[in-house]
Amino acid sequence: MTDTEREIEALLFAAAGPLSEKDLARRLPEGADIVGALAGLAQRYEGHGVVLAQVAGRWRFQTAEDLAWLMTEEREEPRKLSRAAQETLAIIAYHQPVTRAEIEAVRGVQASRGTLDVLLELGLVRMRGRRRTPGRPVTFGTTEGFLEHYGLGGLADLPGAAEMKAAGLLSMDLSADFALPDPSALAADEDPLDEGDAPQFHTDFLAEDETGR
Repeated sequence: MTDTEREIEALLFAAAGPLSEKDLARRLPEGADIVGALAGLAQRYEGHGVVLAQVAGRWRFQTAEDLAWLMTEEREEPRKLSRAAQETLAIIAYHQPVTRAEIEAVRGVQASRGTLDVLLELGLVRMRGRRRTPGRPVTFGTTEGFLEHYGLGGLADLPGAAEMKAAGLLSMDLSADFALPDPSALAADEDPLDEGDAPQFHTDFLAEDETGR
């Protein structure tokens, strides 16, 4: 390998982007055989995992085309929650165990069935049990997946109740001794779920946003 080839090799590896022959000439000794050196480097790297390639009139080292699959990364894009879903999730986190009717009372609008469905499907909330009241409505609470998703060690790491009240996501008539709930335990007025109490998902979870929420 000639000195010019070594110098160009060093420049291309250190460069933030492709370099043209003019770029190389400004850095190399006057009279350096840049064209010949590039041809020599291209031949030397032929068949290697990294090859010398010309892109838009500029030169760079890049992964060989047959190895491009090694650089491919598959990642799952998280589904963006609608505003309605975010509000519903916040209410569940602070009020759990909470029923659909109680969520609606805090938000002031009827809860779209699909809004809860998407939170259930994403594993952020779960059906906890049934309230010991007429109709035995299902209660909802957060999951370990909720804590993992938001990087929380526990519910105690959630923002304070004062901030949530100011945002309108907590009832203003909460008692002074309000404390964050224990998502792992049934409440005194809550029964375990019945057999067959499995969520039936719907696809209208954007419906509330379409009406201005």
